[in-house]
Amino acid sequence: MTDALEPVSQSAEEEEGGPKPGIGIGVSGGGYRAMLFHLGAFLRLFELGLLKKLDRISSVSGGSITSAKIGLEWEKLNTRDDFMTHVVAPIRGLAGVTIDVPSVLWGLILPGGVGKRIANRYRKHLFGDATLQDLPDGIRFVINATNLETGKLWRFSKPYMRDYLVGKVANPKVSLADAVAASSAFPPVLSPFLLEVDPASFTEVQPGVTPDMLARISMSDGGVYDNLGLETVWKRLETVLVSDAGAATKLDPDPKGDWGRLGLRVVNIIFGQVASLRTRQVIASFDAGDRTGAYWGIRSDIANYKLADALPAPFARTSELAATPTRLAKLEPLYQERLINWGYAVCDAAVRRHFRPDAPKPAGYPYPASGV
Repeated sequence: MTDALEPVSQSAEEEEGGPKPGIGIGVSGGGYRAMLFHLGAFLRLFELGLLKKLDRISSVSGGSITSAKIGLEWEKLNTRDDFMTHVVAPIRGLAGVTIDVPSVLWGLILPGGVGKRIANRYRKHLFGDATLQDLPDGIRFVINATNLETGKLWRFSKPYMRDYLVGKVANPKVSLADAVAASSAFPPVLSPFLLEVDPASFTEVQPGVTPDMLARISMSDGGVYDNLGLETVWKRLETVLVSDAGAATKLDPDPKGDWGRLGLRVVNIIFGQVASLRTRQVIASFDAGDRTGAYWGIRSDIANYKLADALPAPFARTSELAATPTRLAKLEPLYQERLINWGYAVCDAAVRRHFRPDAPKPAGYPYPASGV
């Protein structure tokens, strides 16, 4: 495949080189919808023994909530019960609480802005006082945000955080709650997240970067740059899995003419088209043999995987789940279980059809009585 058809840009950011042997997964954004859909997918990967074989998990937005919690609990995840206790239960607890609207309202009143309010809720429900240094060694967790000042990807990880146009901080002590809040600061209401950094902590600074660009960095949702979380795995690894909970661009029979709503509609269309282009190029690269791996999406039709023993997932029902608004808003327990079940089922179908055809079929849904 030529560079012009690559689903990610080829830039100076490739300081590590690649692709190399190994398995990585890109995990998309999409608010609580994505958080729970990916939770089901990760549960199935854990059962298949694939989660612990991953070399890199790269996430954005709602996907970063789930992946960061997995990273924090990594050493405790030895059995399926461990996964349910240390990852599934607390994430479902967060999904039962609305945090976006209250954070916006309090952010307008209190110092620190909306982003800090969101970070505080993540801290309370999932991460406590953990920092990037509490992530495990051996596997690389990358939490992606968009640097609004450069228009490039800002990557949070245990060894470093960086934007290749700005510089690098080695062994950052940034809290996990702040990193995930930056990654999930979707515009316009939850952006920007202001990351405060001591300029002296930068171990590398690019020429022409001013001190102001190092001290208070304006960030937005990682999905603004790459909603599949694809970039940092595609450039590094030969085998790539993609879990996509991105929303479709909704029909609007009466687009509004005022600048604000018209501008938002145009941005949503552009965003949707870029995400669709990345998806098509990922799948084309699998078909061409340029990468091995599998793609599954919340908008997929499980019948298209042509797997005779796939879990039952009628497209009409899964389409309802795919239409869940991109919010950090309370979801009822039954709805949570349907989203988890759907992520579990479609991940299983994609992996067994395209990546591990010898993998055993699942006994059933994680929540059998809920279906999809």
